[in-house]
Order: sequence, then C-alpha cells, then structure tokens
Amino acid sequence: MTVLFFNYPKCSTCVKARKWLEENKIDFTSRHIVEEKPTAEELKSFIKLSNLPLKKFFNTSGIFYRQLNLKDKIPTMTEDEAINLLSSNGMLVKRPLIVCDKGILIGFKVDEWKNFFEK
Repeated sequence: MTVLFFNYPKCSTCVKARKWLEENKIDFTSRHIVEEKPTAEELKSFIKLSNLPLKKFFNTSGIFYRQLNLKDKIPTMTEDEAINLLSSNGMLVKRPLIVCDKGILIGFKVDEWKNFFEK
C-alpha cells in the first residue's frame, strides 16, 4: 500500500502523526504541504475518495483561513472555486493528510488512524 503523508514539519500534530507512522512501521512518502501543495486535480480526487464534504479539507483553525474570512465566503463559493482556493496555499489545507488506496485521513486522531490501518 502506498501511503502519501501531507504534512507541515513545524506543526506539532504533524510531528506526532509522523512519529506514529514510524512507530507502527507504516511506509509512507512525505510531502511538505506548503512546498508541494496538493493540486486542484489531486484535491478533487481526494474529496471524491474520502466521501467527506469539501469543507473538511480546510484548516479552519489556521491564520490564513481567519484572515481571509473564509467561514463566511466558502458557503457561497462553487466547488471549483473552493478547490482552486484550497490548492493555492498549502496552509489552507487541514493537516496532516493521509492519502492511500484505502481512503483518506484528515487530521490526527490515534484511534481513527489505528482502525484505518488495521483493516
């Protein structure tokens, strides 16, 4: 199974998630979410694979999200507009983000990750 791990190295949650992956001997490819941000095409496929609403992919606690007042703007955007915005800045994307054949994980919750990788 190929596991793609989108993360921001300075994010403490991402550091914990990386450590968990390593401790559980899960091979992964790491991708810096700012330097190699997900493209609009990638995000579209991730959203489809996850069966989650698009808004779950936004880092709602991030500075840029608040500065751009996205809480009020996203509901009025088309899906393409929101995806293009999300792909424009990796800091807008909720992290860590795991992408693999089995599905998508957004954020880091140990129990959720354990269940996901045990299946």
